This record gives sequence, structure tokens and C-alpha cells, in this order.
Amino acid sequence: MHMDDGLQTKYRQMVEAIRQMQRVIVAFSAGVDSTVVLKVALDTLGPANVLALTGVSPSLASRELQSVKDLAEALSAPLQLIDTDEMSDPRYAANNPDRCYFCKSDLFNRCNRIAAEKGFKVVLNGVNADDAGDWRPGLQAARELAVRAPLLEAGMSKADVRALAKHLNLPNWEKPALACLASRIPYGTPVTITSLSQVEQAEAFLDERGFRNFRVRHHQKLARIEVSPADLHRLLEEPLRSDLIAHLKKIGYVYVTVDLQGFRSGSGNEVLQNVVGTAPSR
Repeated sequence: MHMDDGLQTKYRQMVEAIRQMQRVIVAFSAGVDSTVVLKVALDTLGPANVLALTGVSPSLASRELQSVKDLAEALSAPLQLIDTDEMSDPRYAANNPDRCYFCKSDLFNRCNRIAAEKGFKVVLNGVNADDAGDWRPGLQAARELAVRAPLLEAGMSKADVRALAKHLNLPNWEKPALACLASRIPYGTPVTITSLSQVEQAEAFLDERGFRNFRVRHHQKLARIEVSPADLHRLLEEPLRSDLIAHLKKIGYVYVTVDLQGFRSGSGNEVLQNVVGTAPSR
């Protein structure tokens, strides 16, 4: 695939910025954004100067952890898994709109400590230019802890990232956007290991049956399912409908509902108004 001139310019800017960093840690989630950052870092600096680092906690689905391992192996990237401890922070567990700030603060503090111990100069994340327009308290944590965002700094949009990923022959260039399991739990409802496990088990059912863009939103005893509008009819087909209901009831849901608006990334933020740019409570 040929890159257009605009993307080539952004790509060269990103490469040059990473070259000057010399040795980097990439906060790696196996999403397309952080995979592009990791690939460009590996190509630019070599594996000896790059470390992919992934935080492991109950909010990371087991299938995503496996994706992390598989992709790191495919890219020949050094990988370190670290246990994070955001669940022990009552400010995170309270699940207010600034929840992600505390999660990312925990992760990036750990990244910075490992960077200092192992002689890495900069920690990188996969934030792109489109992310800057959404409510993402984690961006503030990154700024406070000097985490760099080479995609954002080069002005790459999500479409740019996917185009570059395809050009670089990355296997996940079309992978749907994902977020941690806690994002399925409405603000104000406490995040618990039990609720995260329910969400993971519910979404695993849909994943195993070939759905691509979906979420199972956790409303305590009610599961609200989002799938692409084109897939809505599949949920009503038998035996899938009955199997889905039985599975969700088995893992603890009492009511099962389908969101007629369909899948939309970040729909949990639809309840927020006039909060973008506000500082998190400490």
C-alpha cells in the first residue's frame, strides 16, 4: 500500500522524534495505535532499545492479554508484563468520571520506575489526534508523568494510524477499538472484580460467535448489549438468542436488553456534559 504525501510527512516526523529518544518503553495494549508506535520504535531504534510494557489487572480481558503476547511475539518485541494495582485505589473503584486518571497514573508511574531502573529515556503511549477531542482523563496523567504520544505529536488521526498500520503489514490494522472492561460500567457504579468478570464473560460469548464491534454495558442486574446495527438481527436468531440469554443469566444478570442505537465507542460518556477539560478530583 502506498502512503499519501500527508501521511508520509507525519510518518517521517514520528520516526525522527522517536530516533531522538534513543531508548523507549511503549505502553502496549495490542490495540492498533500502540502497535503502530511499537512497530515504528522497533524499526527505528532496534529491539535492544525498545521494551513493550503491559499492565495486567482484572480490567484487562484475558483474550486481550493473549493478543498482547501474540503481537509482541510476531513483532519480535521484548515484552514485560506488570501487575497494576488500580483496584486497591478507592478513587478508581468509586468509578467517577475521572476513573481513568487514577488507572493511568498507576500504570505510568510503574513505567517510569522501570524506565529509570533499566536505562530507558522515554515512555510512549498510543494516543492519537482524535483522542484529544474526547473525555480522556488518562491524557492528563500522561502529561503529568511526561509520557510522550508520538502519534498525537505527529498529528495522526485514527484513520492515519490504520492506514499506516496497513502499510506496515500489521495483522491488527482493522482491529476494532477497545477499552478496559471498567469502561462498560456506568459512572457512579463501583468497579468490582465481580462486575469486571461478568463483563468479560459476557463479551467473550459474543467474540466467540464472530461479532466484531460490540460492548456489553453492565447496569448491575441488567446487561445492555451494543452491536453494529447490521448485526442486530443476528441477536434475535435462534439458537443464538436463547443461548445468549442463558449465558448472561448464568453469570449473574437478571435482565438482558439490546441497545437499538447499536455499538458506539465511548457511549458511557454520553451521560457527561460540560466536563471536558476539567481537572480530576484527587
